[in-house]
Amino acid sequence: MIEKRDFYINGGWTAPAEARDCEVIDPSTEEACAVISLGDQADTDAAVAAAKAAFEGWAATPPAERLRLVKGILAQYEARKEEMAQAISLEMGAPIDLARNSQAPCLPWHLTNFLKAFEEIEWVRPLGPHAPNDRIALEPIGVVGLITPWNWPMNQVTLKVIPALLAGCTCVLKPSEEAPLSSLLFAEFVHDAGLPAGVFNLVNGDGAGVGTQLSSHPDVEMISFTGSTRAGRAISKAAAETLKRVTLELGGKGANLIFADADERAVERGVKHCFNNSGQSCNAPTRMLVERPLYDRAVEIAAEVAAKTRVASAHEEGPHIGPVVNKRQFEQIQSYIQKGIDEGARLVAGGLGRPDGLNRGFFVRPTVFADVTPGMTIEREEIFGPVLSILPFETEEEAVRIANDTPYGLTNYVQSEDGARRNRLARRLRSGMVEMNGKSRGAGAPFGGVKASGRAREGGVWGIEEFLEVKAISGWDPEAEALAAE
Repeated sequence: MIEKRDFYINGGWTAPAEARDCEVIDPSTEEACAVISLGDQADTDAAVAAAKAAFEGWAATPPAERLRLVKGILAQYEARKEEMAQAISLEMGAPIDLARNSQAPCLPWHLTNFLKAFEEIEWVRPLGPHAPNDRIALEPIGVVGLITPWNWPMNQVTLKVIPALLAGCTCVLKPSEEAPLSSLLFAEFVHDAGLPAGVFNLVNGDGAGVGTQLSSHPDVEMISFTGSTRAGRAISKAAAETLKRVTLELGGKGANLIFADADERAVERGVKHCFNNSGQSCNAPTRMLVERPLYDRAVEIAAEVAAKTRVASAHEEGPHIGPVVNKRQFEQIQSYIQKGIDEGARLVAGGLGRPDGLNRGFFVRPTVFADVTPGMTIEREEIFGPVLSILPFETEEEAVRIANDTPYGLTNYVQSEDGARRNRLARRLRSGMVEMNGKSRGAGAPFGGVKASGRAREGGVWGIEEFLEVKAISGWDPEAEALAAE
């Protein structure tokens, strides 16, 4: 049993003010694999106080020095990346190959992209030629609370902590209590990279405890949260009293529009994307909208892909999907599958219960429903499991109407060989991101949505700017500035 009860506060590992043990469950075995502590108000206050005390010095640290120290985190990862992959696989059930090749490498990918974006930021710049003595300054917002989820733990930790540090903010991280081991390892990276005490702090806890305490704390200037839309609403309400900046990256119900002229791998690619990470991705394309001439064949292909999708322990190597994160998630997915059956969708693959041969662990059968209609529960609500809904459409106009008829607006997808159509749809689909023909967004592109998916923009220059305040200055002396630069 791994024991990780301490928090990282003010540059050192600190025992909780009061013992509150919490077991971390291995989703592949349903057995406890680690024990952590859940923090209380005293722990939150200590972490925030440390961050507040460190803020003035860190904000005044030259950007080049902040850059050097953050680069040190990357070096720590490279030396210990297998540990990170193992931690992620154990805590949330990502198959070890997925943890090694996709989950853990989110850290170097995003960190490297932030380093490039950092070079583009002009901390003090002229307003314009019409106002030669005016300047626009970018300054760190202050102490920030960072609340991250369990499904892509290092992806979200990196997308929040790294830009906050580069911006000159100090921070308190509350990772998900379901998947805390990778974040505790990340705290070791930060410590060994030599960041000053108090700049980065970590307190484990649940949403009702530490999450709410950070959201309502008067000395926290900003909350950056990734998680469910329900929790995002609660955080916004808790933060309102202290007028914090709140950035939210929430749920999704992505539509994948597949036209009859799509490439021959489009349907297979869409199904695999939906099932990746056992369907536990907010940007998963869980609604497959297929143009009528291709519809019957698309349903056949989707059923075949689901039938061939292997489900196995996260500890096994090889190309398969693992369990979902916990019992609550497993039971919720089962209820959605039952709801799909009850509401008349046609089950063409998977279904209720565990896959054959898996009697223990939170394993879900890769499931495909056809003949889903707009308004069905499985078409409206985020399931967060390997469950795909397929709907037919007759015209482009109908496809857009169905795709946009959702509370969410994170990522939509288009598959077509018609370039003009793709360009048209990219502008008409109501979402923060549109990916087409299997092309991933480029390095430095922002990640974020609209509507009930939240309106954060994480990654690249946008991700750093979320942690900055804009200050307008008049009466600036350019000559004094030039002399100081000599």
